[in-house]
Amino acid sequence: HGDITRPEPGTGLKLNFRDSKGQLIKTVEASDGDDILSIAHEHDIDLEGACEGSIACSTCHVILSPEHYDLLPEPGDDENDMLDMAFGLSDTSRLGCQVKLTRELDGMTATLPAATRNMFVDGAMSFCYHHVSVSSITQGRNLPAISNVFQ
Repeated sequence: HGDITRPEPGTGLKLNFRDSKGQLIKTVEASDGDDILSIAHEHDIDLEGACEGSIACSTCHVILSPEHYDLLPEPGDDENDMLDMAFGLSDTSRLGCQVKLTRELDGMTATLPAATRNMFVDGAMSFCYHHVSVSSITQGRNLPAISNVFQ
C-alpha cells in the first residue's frame, strides 16, 4: 500500500469514484496492481484508510459495481471481519486497500458509503470520555467545565 506512479494520460486503467448518492466525484487513471485506497489518496478523494491498509479498520470501505465485484477473488477472513464493522455494508462491499486493479477491472466504479466507522478511534474516544467523567466525579470536579475539552 502506498506509493503509486500515475500512468501517462490515456494509458491507464479507468476507475470511477462516486459519492453515496451516486454522483460522480472523479474518474482517474491508475496502473495495473494499484489498490483503490492508494489511488484515492493520490487523487485527493476522501477515502480515509485510518489503518493505512493493514486490514485493521473499515474506513476504506467501498461499494463496487456488481459486474466488477464478481471478477475479484473472494475477500479473506481478515477483510470479512473488518467489513462486518463497515457502515452501509452491501453485497458488493470491499476494503479499498485490498482491491488491486487489473486490466479486466478497467472502468470499475467504486462508490463511497455515506459514513465510515473507525472502531479504534470511536472506542478510544468513548473510553477517554468515560475515564474523565469517572475521575471528575470522584475528585469532585465540575464535569461541564471539563466536557469542553471533548467538543
